Amino acid sequence: MAVNDVDREQDAPAVTVAVVYHSVHGTTRVLAEHLAAGARLVPGARVHLVEIRAEDVTAGRWYDAEVMALLERSDAIVMGCPTLMGSVSAVFKAFMEAVFTPFVTQGWKDKLAGGFTMSASQSGDKLAVLQQLAVFGAQLGMQWIGVGDMPGNNWSGGTRDDVNRLGSWLGLMSQSHADLGPEQAGSRGDLITAERYGERIARLTQRWVNAVPYETSRMTEHEARALSASLREAGGAAALTGA
Repeated sequence: MAVNDVDREQDAPAVTVAVVYHSVHGTTRVLAEHLAAGARLVPGARVHLVEIRAEDVTAGRWYDAEVMALLERSDAIVMGCPTLMGSVSAVFKAFMEAVFTPFVTQGWKDKLAGGFTMSASQSGDKLAVLQQLAVFGAQLGMQWIGVGDMPGNNWSGGTRDDVNRLGSWLGLMSQSHADLGPEQAGSRGDLITAERYGERIARLTQRWVNAVPYETSRMTEHEARALSASLREAGGAAALTGA
């Protein structure tokens, strides 16, 4: 496990944000670091940068008990990986498939979520990855946060360094040339967008966690089946009585 913890002791109510990522060549790591830096601007935000590593995958299955414990106590989880062949990276997919217990127990329900991805191509089908991550969050009952910035580089005066220069709102997109290392990851605009997205997520987490008391209702798969069965039985009884 590689976890970098930064706790900011502030007067503001504390929230915990985990930025969970997989990086192949280091460029997605840079994006994750800038996103985490933006989140740390928010008073009271405790930000954890968590790398999903290939060495934690055995026989196609990922597992790290310490990471799972951290995510369990996080208020927001931001997920990112490179776009490879129009999909999430294999290592990150192994992590996603390992999150079965929070799925069946609804342990992550009503946590906030967001996503980011990096590719060498301008498009690279990055939207497909963000959609995968958003569906993953939805299956876990999480609340998704998108990018809030207007599009850049969409007029004659725009440049590669514009904020949200790829015009993505479902999540954060960035592009890095394949022949350049992580020191040239993304563009200035991409990294600023990452910081702004991280700050947005942390601020909305503050609002979500601390504004109004709210108790999450959870239902296991067995309880859901029992409820469905009882509804079917009630419906059948109603049909018999003509109700």
